This record gives sequence, C-alpha cells and structure tokens, in this order.
Amino acid sequence: MHETVLLREAVTALVTTAGGFYVDGTFGRGGHARRILDSLDPQGRLLAVDKDPQAEALAREWMASEPRLSFYRGSFADLPAYRLANELPPLDGILLDLGVSSPQLDQGDRGFSFQHDGPLDMRMDNSRGETAAAWLARAEETDIMHVLRELGEERFARRIAAAIVRERALAPITHTGRLAQIVSEANPRWEKHKHPATRSFQAIRLWINRELDDLRLLLDSALDLLAGGGRLVVISFHSLEDRIVKRYMRDQSRGAPLPRGLPVPDSERVRPLRLVGKAVRASADEVAQNPRARSAIMRIAEKVA
Repeated sequence: MHETVLLREAVTALVTTAGGFYVDGTFGRGGHARRILDSLDPQGRLLAVDKDPQAEALAREWMASEPRLSFYRGSFADLPAYRLANELPPLDGILLDLGVSSPQLDQGDRGFSFQHDGPLDMRMDNSRGETAAAWLARAEETDIMHVLRELGEERFARRIAAAIVRERALAPITHTGRLAQIVSEANPRWEKHKHPATRSFQAIRLWINRELDDLRLLLDSALDLLAGGGRLVVISFHSLEDRIVKRYMRDQSRGAPLPRGLPVPDSERVRPLRLVGKAVRASADEVAQNPRARSAIMRIAEKVA
C-alpha cells in the first residue's frame, strides 16, 4: 500500500493561491496531486509529470473527470522545453517527491527491490532506455565501482564491483534476487536493520534513471519556471539528493558572491530565493504509520518577486 509522505505539510507549503498553476513533478500514484487539486478553486491548474507508464494511466483516468489536471510523460527536467512548447505561464509552485514509489518497490517485475525477485530492470519508464541488467552486463568494473561509491555511498564498492564482474562471467545477472545475493555475499560488514544490498540497489537505480542529473537540471531552471512568489518544495529521502537541494537553496538565498572589499550594501544584494522555514521532517506519528517517512526531509524556497 502506498502512503504519501509529508502530504499535508507539502501541499500547505506549495499552494499559496487557490487559483494558481502548479506542477507535481513526481505524480506517482497521485497522493500529493489529489490534495493539491482539493486545495485549488475552479481556476486553478495542475500539471502532473512522471516517467512511469502506470502513473500516466492513472492520471489519464483522472483527467476524464478533472479539467484542471493535465499530464506530461517524461522527466521533470523537461519542464522548460515543455512549458515553451505549450506556451504555459510562469508557475506558482513546483513539488518534487524524489526517489522510488512504494508501488514500484512492491512490484517484483519492475526490478527495483531486493526483497521481491524479478527481472533486473529498474527503469522508471520501462518502455525505453537501458535496463540495470543490460548495464551491469557491459559496464567496466571501475565504472560499477564508481557508481556504487558515488551514488550509493557504499564503502565496499570495490569488493562488490569485483564480485559482480566475476559472477557475470559465470552467468548473466538478470534478476534482482541474484544481484542481491552477490552484493550481500561481497559485503563483509552488514549494517544493523539495513539489508546489505540497499546502497548498491539505490546507486544502480539512480544511475539508470539519471535521477541526480535530472534534479540538477530542474534546479538550474527553477528560477525561470517560477513566477514571483512561486514556491519550490522538494522532499528527499537520502543525503545525496538533500545535499544538492540544500546547497542550491542556500546559494540562491544568499545571492551571488561579491568580490572582497566591493562597497555594496547588504540590502542591495540580489537574492533570487527566500528560504521558507526550516527543513521539515515527518512526525513521530507518521513514521510509526509509515516507516519509509523516517528518512524524508522537505525543504521550501520562494522566488523573490
């Protein structure tokens, strides 16, 4: 069962005017989108975005009876081109709920989970692009090691990469169960309460879907996409994502660095974004009901008018 994380907090932070135009950049199974629509008046509009064909099918179903909703199948990184092609107005808010959704994890045939054996796919859009199995079959050992180390923060990346290359020479690695076993056996020090394949699966998923690249592209274009007073709300689930978001919002709220000694009063510095409150985490009650919420962290920034 999918439970939307920080549902009330995210939508409250995002929707500042009921008649505005908003983007849910990670529609998933529509948890945030439904609450956003409930917060809008008849003039309000919501553009839902997702790579997943199942997300598109659900959104199209809703659109039959919801004229305020439209959908784009693709990455939120495509928003600048999509907005230009469709002559859309500036946005009043963008919401990103990063990472993989519970339904994707629960479906073994999507290949995201080490707990449900299935084809080693990991593509959020499973109609195009290279699967995790195909990449692991061709990648150099050093490239696998780099992905595990940089995107999974896996301390045993070298050992795990070597094991993957050794085992693929014996038989192709085509299923999640076999990859999880290879990684687990190569990991000499298991973390308490964490499956030993967690970091490796996360790293490979991020790589296959270009998730951090897409996030950086969206952030680079956020100021151009947002109207004055428009908000950027981002929910992250691990440190790499949050680090990127935190640094971006911090830098944009401070403004461009000035040469030392330049006589510019602080009041005259250009600060494109304003931080809205502190980082938000799920309450103890929400974590008790949905353990996935434990690692969630939400940051909010507003474009200075």
